[in-house]
Amino acid sequence: MRKLVWALVAVVVVALLGFFVAPWVYGTFIAEDDAPAASVSTEGAEAATGELDGEWTVVEGAEPNRTAAGYTVHEILRGADVTVVGSTDQVSGSATITDGTLEAAEVVVQVEGITTDSGQRDGQFRTRVMDTAAHPTATFALTEPVDLTSLPDDGSIGSVTATGTLTLRGAERPVTVDVDVLRTGERLVASGSIPTNWTDYGVEPPNLGFVTVDGAGSVDFLVTFEQN
Repeated sequence: MRKLVWALVAVVVVALLGFFVAPWVYGTFIAEDDAPAASVSTEGAEAATGELDGEWTVVEGAEPNRTAAGYTVHEILRGADVTVVGSTDQVSGSATITDGTLEAAEVVVQVEGITTDSGQRDGQFRTRVMDTAAHPTATFALTEPVDLTSLPDDGSIGSVTATGTLTLRGAERPVTVDVDVLRTGERLVASGSIPTNWTDYGVEPPNLGFVTVDGAGSVDFLVTFEQN
């Protein structure tokens, strides 16, 4: 009988250790932040050789400025505070520049293509969170012209502010974003991060017990344009 009691006590102790210690072990030794979202790099950049005015189209680009878009969010995963970055290269878009002014621009992202390091997380993202079957794309559309005449043409990065409409899960909201822009050769490269409250777009951040996602994060983009 005494052996049975001690055996039961041992089981309870092991269970408690697993409940309290396992999350600490995961958070301390296993969980890692993702690499931050990509931003414009001047590695391999050269002076601009093409005209700024014209019609531009989003292209695949090349490392380190390969076109991508997605999101950044903080979550509590099994007791660990981690930064999650999801991205996809399924991005299209266009821009019109006249007399040094960006008059129109649109970037379209295929949301179902956004992935992280977790297939389980991505499944929740596509279905419960973003409902990609009903809302397959996210878009940013410029609503105010942007003066680009101050952008350097020597292969260095300039910065502009763009105002537009961000559409997520079918909901539209006005946004303003600081954009880093690089003119290199015959290409334009632009990146930015749009602070986003998910509930503004009808997105409910998951709270599944073992994972809790912050109510705010960012929508990130790095796009390379070539002239038509």
